[in-house]
Amino acid sequence: MMHRILDIDGGSSERCEKELHPMIVLNGGTIYSGQSERDRQSCAFPHLCVTSSGRWVCSFRAAPAKESTSGQQVLVTWSDDQGRSWSSPISPFPPHRVGRVDGVFRGAFLSELSPKQLVASLFWVDQSDSSRPLFNKDTEGLLDCRIFLSVSQDDGRTWSTPGEVNTTFNAPTPVTGPVLQLSNGDLACQFEVNKHYHDTAPWKFSSVLLLSSDGGKTWPRHVITACDPARRMFYWDQRPGVLADGTILDLFWAYDNHDFKYLNIHARSSTDHGKTWSEMWDTQVPGQPGAPVSTPDGGVVMVYIDRTGAPALKIRKSRDGGRTWPAGSETTLYGTDLPSQTLNKASMQDTWRELGQYSIGFPAASVLDDGRILVVYYAGKSTDQTDIRWCLVEKWNS
Repeated sequence: MMHRILDIDGGSSERCEKELHPMIVLNGGTIYSGQSERDRQSCAFPHLCVTSSGRWVCSFRAAPAKESTSGQQVLVTWSDDQGRSWSSPISPFPPHRVGRVDGVFRGAFLSELSPKQLVASLFWVDQSDSSRPLFNKDTEGLLDCRIFLSVSQDDGRTWSTPGEVNTTFNAPTPVTGPVLQLSNGDLACQFEVNKHYHDTAPWKFSSVLLLSSDGGKTWPRHVITACDPARRMFYWDQRPGVLADGTILDLFWAYDNHDFKYLNIHARSSTDHGKTWSEMWDTQVPGQPGAPVSTPDGGVVMVYIDRTGAPALKIRKSRDGGRTWPAGSETTLYGTDLPSQTLNKASMQDTWRELGQYSIGFPAASVLDDGRILVVYYAGKSTDQTDIRWCLVEKWNS
């Protein structure tokens, strides 16, 4: 049975205490409600950066509807009182033209490089024809997607003009998450490689890290973190995290392109700053993951969306660097009474249609200095009206 542990439809903050194993105290609220404005009623793809000043800075995409390609924008808001109140959202990344092509920013993922200096990894998409959907159901191609970076020197209040990153891939490259600081000082920019909108050739999918050794001025090296030459396995939505010992642990939403179904979350790791990678392994956990984060006690936590039944936000903890995730460590952070949003699929087109129906997803976690775990995600009762929400795991009983 799935429990609705945290379900907050409005207000800035609310506390509930449950004697549930292994997590017993939660605190949470709504960052931005989809009911605030009609042209922003679909709020999704959040990311949250906890800065050294203690500020929580949250970015997310707002649009009139989830599948809208017109009217979408990236909003940024922040809290200086641990989520009790949030600033009025700003829209610091206006529509941007690349050559003669009009485009907009669909997502932003934030990380702190040094005190008060933040970098946003931006997902730019072609919007020269707003009638075209992001995904071409006939070819399985994507609209042109590019990566831009923008820097804030004042803890997220103002942002520089975005600059494009040259990935050297002549293909759409949607961003999958924030720029990472590796333990050797390098930066890693993460993205996927898709194919052009009208390209009828078979889809050769890859997940990639682009590496910089000069603070992001140049990005001369890349490493493929996942690619199946046989094109059967698609390791989507890579979620890499740098653990306390410097290991890069990358989690993947695994999709079987032959049987048209999602498998358990898969993972692989690198102990040499991304140069070489372990074999992929099955975590035995079903769902769509957020990036892993280390806890002060030497563990690793993973938040994820379990869609095996009614969609739910869950969390598990690993004691062996992400190799195993015991079921006994699992807790539901947000359960729903929605019907299953998983379809019986017979094609990639069915899969893309399923994605468009999700009304909960995109979880991301941060660990605060005191060991509490901060989680951000989007959720709502209908596909086109969703909120950006947060919850704080204050005690872990394991």
